[in-house]
Amino acid sequence: MGILDVKNVGKRFGGLQALGDVNLSVKENTVHAIIGPNGAGKSTLLNCLVGKLIPDTGSVMFDGQSVLGRTPYEINQMGISRVFQTPEIFGDLTVMENMMIPCFAMRDGAFKLNGIRSVESDTEIRERAEAMMEDMNLAEKRHMHSASMSRGDKRRLEIAMCLAQEPRLLLLDEPTAGMARADTNNTIDLLKEIKQKRDITIVIIEHDMHVVFSLAERITVLAQGTPLVEDVPENIKGHPKVREAYLGEAAAA
Repeated sequence: MGILDVKNVGKRFGGLQALGDVNLSVKENTVHAIIGPNGAGKSTLLNCLVGKLIPDTGSVMFDGQSVLGRTPYEINQMGISRVFQTPEIFGDLTVMENMMIPCFAMRDGAFKLNGIRSVESDTEIRERAEAMMEDMNLAEKRHMHSASMSRGDKRRLEIAMCLAQEPRLLLLDEPTAGMARADTNNTIDLLKEIKQKRDITIVIIEHDMHVVFSLAERITVLAQGTPLVEDVPENIKGHPKVREAYLGEAAAA
């Protein structure tokens, strides 16, 4: 068993089968990529992992516990954090204020945005937020409103906010989408550093193969809602089923 085990998961939307009999096991403290062409079911699978969707069939287990029937908040409290395709940060708040939110929630279990001012003087929360900003190279931007940050720095802040919750599993949904190559490479370096320094498992959904092959230790390929192949990166690159899924039968022949 892995830290994340998906067994026989299926999901339909009316007459469309988005996922069909998906099996996936992610080993603890690894980076596991899920790739596939558009419409392969990657985002649907991710939404089933975090409670946004409930599978029609099958099971999803995290560290031996089922996530099915739990709310996204409850799944987050189990130790799973998600980085969205578009950075989910509070643009009208400063970097420091953004960082204080998960730090407060980690301690007290809940947070109301209108309470941000009431915790600004909380030494414990401020120190935790400051430490995380230092660790993520955001300290110099602590007073900047996050809406004015670059795409790469917004992503760095969102990841920092996730890590402040001390997750055991970090789910990344196309973390480099819309980035220039320089920001993409910086994000790759950041994720490598996170993996090296922290006891964490990472699952990444990504279209950019440069990102995938720079980070992944194992890759699962989805096509039409079904896993085609799972293997180490070296064997995925030239796999005939992968070439067929991405390039078509003629190109794979």
